[in-house]
Amino acid sequence: MIRHAKTLVVALSLGLLSAIAHAQATPAGLWKTIDDETKQEKSLVRITDSGGVFTGKLEKLLDPAKAASVCDKCSDDRKGKPIAGMTIVKAVKQSDSDKAMWDGGEILDPNNGKTYKVRLAPGDGGKTLAVRGYIGAPMLGRTQTWIRVE
Repeated sequence: MIRHAKTLVVALSLGLLSAIAHAQATPAGLWKTIDDETKQEKSLVRITDSGGVFTGKLEKLLDPAKAASVCDKCSDDRKGKPIAGMTIVKAVKQSDSDKAMWDGGEILDPNNGKTYKVRLAPGDGGKTLAVRGYIGAPMLGRTQTWIRVE
């Protein structure tokens, strides 16, 4: 009986670790963005999963001087709205061709008000997220690496 209990505990532990590892290998979570030019921490973005569709909301601008910034250059319903609290990633789903990647949606760059197609790829065991914004083909864009906060 004790041997059976130990086997059950080991099996449950492995199942829990597997579930945690899987959760970390998705884009869902809180991410710290880094400014491309200054290399300074820029914002916190929370990506959530709703039935396999991922959405990202900019929770906080880390520069206190920019905390009240609005998206003046946006051309859609986000124009003139506060950037903090704004949805910047929409309609992203797991890729049909590569299960380690999420794409099909769009990302907004509040600095220029433009939206781009987006591809998300968790890396380093889920500790980082490669965020590629592009126009047309994925090779026509740029990639930022976001760092998982939680």
